[in-house]
Amino acid sequence: MPTMADVARSAGVSVATVSHVLNGTRPVLPHTRQAVLDAVEELGYTPNTLARSLVTSRTRSIGLAVSAISNPYFTEILQGVEAAVLEHGYSLLIADPHDDPEHERKVVQLLHERRVDGLIVAPSADPRALLAYLGRHAVPTVLLDRVIGGADTAPPFDQVCAENTAPMARLVTHLAGLGHRRIGLVAGLPGLSTTGERITGYRQGLSTAGLALDDDLIAPGNSESTGAEQATAALLSLAAPPTALVTANNAMTIGALRTLRARGLSVPDDIALCCFDDFAWADLFSPRLTAIAQPSRELGAEAVRVLLERLAAPDRPAGTLRLPCAFVHRTSCGCREKDGVADTPSAPRTSSTPRKGPSRDRRRR
Repeated sequence: MPTMADVARSAGVSVATVSHVLNGTRPVLPHTRQAVLDAVEELGYTPNTLARSLVTSRTRSIGLAVSAISNPYFTEILQGVEAAVLEHGYSLLIADPHDDPEHERKVVQLLHERRVDGLIVAPSADPRALLAYLGRHAVPTVLLDRVIGGADTAPPFDQVCAENTAPMARLVTHLAGLGHRRIGLVAGLPGLSTTGERITGYRQGLSTAGLALDDDLIAPGNSESTGAEQATAALLSLAAPPTALVTANNAMTIGALRTLRARGLSVPDDIALCCFDDFAWADLFSPRLTAIAQPSRELGAEAVRVLLERLAAPDRPAGTLRLPCAFVHRTSCGCREKDGVADTPSAPRTSSTPRKGPSRDRRRR
């Protein structure tokens, strides 16, 4: 089996230079780096990761703990994390905390016991045990998607997330501009920062549009499909039901659509729909879903970048990085489509056509 010394001889460099190339511990001239990589390939050299970790106290591995890996949003985040990890010569260990605080702490402890160099974690709605463990053991950590603390307090760890408040407000003001006066929100799991920020955005959107807040129009969907089915049914059962719905994540969009279909309601003819989270098949629905698109892969890649910066500078202050979202204008909101692009009407939309079931003649209430 070839050794690092064999690689050094073949490339015509020192063993230290080979080490710097393979471990990324010091900049190396491009032609020298390429000569080392060519020698590695030609000789079939495989670094002894275990031996290297004993010497450096680093395993060049990162732990990722995110719930609902089957959710397309987190799947895209995972893709961003994995690509960035591999690009920097690290390996990735993955665990699913299932949004359960006790299980969350256990899986994070297991990842830590595997001697990962750092962790990327999407915290649960009650992360107290998680934060206590990470703080007690001084584990380099980046909190992903969900943040801890408010805007006026220093975060306990680095945080990478998307903007939530302004994009949600954009959906609400868009629907209000189409003439809707009763806009329902299928909200996420209580306790998550994303849930709180999106509810704040919903309220801000109503205020901007000059609409009164009716707390009955906010129903918890608990960030999952089944909960959203129940929340949508509850909203439709109100004495004055909403004429438009906003769902606060992609799983809840599916649940809301199931309930609307079960009630025989058509989107957007009977009820308009906008959703937070775009996903691959949102453009294939009929009508096509108007949505807020989060920069999922970029969030994953940025979390890795921030974690590597933390490993390089352990004593720097923790910070929060927020990435912007995009408003994806399609037709489930009730806008017409012109040349494949949603076209916002110049005046609020009204309708003299009777509406089905519980949504009849409610647009102006």
